[in-house]
Amino acid sequence: MKNGDIVAPEDIPFAVVRAQLHYEDGSTQTFDAEGGTIYVEHGRPTRGEWHVDAEGQFCSFWPPSYRACYELRWIVEDQSVLGLRFRRGNEAYDGRYESALREETFREELALWRDEAVGRRAE
Repeated sequence: MKNGDIVAPEDIPFAVVRAQLHYEDGSTQTFDAEGGTIYVEHGRPTRGEWHVDAEGQFCSFWPPSYRACYELRWIVEDQSVLGLRFRRGNEAYDGRYESALREETFREELALWRDEAVGRRAE
């Protein structure tokens, strides 16, 4: 995993649900495994939805009608996973996790997430 690597579609749920993201403008965002998200800007929360589309992109919906899909890339520095870059065309938004994780620990968490996902699909 290197800085700027694309987040694999099957890893997007783990990447976004893992921890709250903090953006450069001071806003924050949390995601839940059921496809809900809350974006807080200037203390005002907005509820939306998220999913991974058929092309492997992260997509969000903000009622009543705003929809957008993004390519997700990892933000990695000094062998620590710091967050995610949401990219659409010329726009890019960096969301940083509340706390960075060493890449090795992050990979272990990701492997556990994948194993649990396989178990959920088998049920």
